[in-house]
Amino acid sequence: MKEVGSLLSYRESIKLVDATLRDGGLVNDFFFTDEFVKDLYQTNIDAGVDYMEMGYRASKKVFDESKFGKWKFCSDDHIREIVGENDTNLKLAIMADIGRHDKNDFDEKVNSPVDLVRVATYIHQIPEAIDMIEDAAKKGYETTCNIMAISTNQENDLKAAIDMVCQTPVDVIYIVDSFGSIYPEEMARVVDLYANITSKYGKKLGIHAHNNQQLAFANTIECCGDGVDWLDATYMGMGRGAGNCSMELLTGFLKNPKYKLNPVLKFIEKDMMPLKEQGVVWGYDIPYFVTGLLNQHPRTAIQFIKDKRSDYSEYYNDMLIEG
Repeated sequence: MKEVGSLLSYRESIKLVDATLRDGGLVNDFFFTDEFVKDLYQTNIDAGVDYMEMGYRASKKVFDESKFGKWKFCSDDHIREIVGENDTNLKLAIMADIGRHDKNDFDEKVNSPVDLVRVATYIHQIPEAIDMIEDAAKKGYETTCNIMAISTNQENDLKAAIDMVCQTPVDVIYIVDSFGSIYPEEMARVVDLYANITSKYGKKLGIHAHNNQQLAFANTIECCGDGVDWLDATYMGMGRGAGNCSMELLTGFLKNPKYKLNPVLKFIEKDMMPLKEQGVVWGYDIPYFVTGLLNQHPRTAIQFIKDKRSDYSEYYNDMLIEG
């Protein structure tokens, strides 16, 4: 059982990371207006957020540039159009998705407004992820490693992967509940598994949670109480499928007085609600609950919702058979 002080007090080591543009961009193919991005940037500054993820730096050799907004590719020039030289306390991040990026698209840190490169990888891609981490670190960036879909991995394989990554210059290793299938009591054991390895190497831990079973916030504060310092969130939980831990919930929960809730709520009112009114769809729904419950990728649930289906029982039975 956690000590009361671990949840009622605050520690300076906590970092709040906004992933709205990146994970939220998976909902609308990254077609955010510059006004939206500028408002989000200023809101993060006003709210005391520590890092803002500007999007992916995806390879134009892999993705058709005409089918996505610019935050799918997130060039330094695009970032500077929003932030200038970012003379603020807010640090900027981008994500490199292994197999879908080109490390040659990353300039030296001294020439870039980006501070942090987040490397997203599946466990079978760990050698390439290590290469990317080492390249980014050599160029002067902070780095994280986000091992995805951990709920589908064998424990020994996961331990081996974490140990391999810990031997790189990586700063933070993320626990990623890609399918929203992990319950808080299980999450406590996952944190122990990671921490038993990362503590030997002096690495920080982060949490990126999905909300398929409405547990993203619960799992995030579970991790926070267990000593995980880097906490991902998105405004109104905007993210792929069921979305993520909500920024408004997390800023309301965190006790550090540097985090301000009022700017978050103002941004939701001005910028997030219009997205909903325009028909952009994300958030908890029955099909996402089914995939989370069954520990399956939400792609079938995403299609179910796009098709405007409501035959939930049939969908659940079909997923049982597929599983």
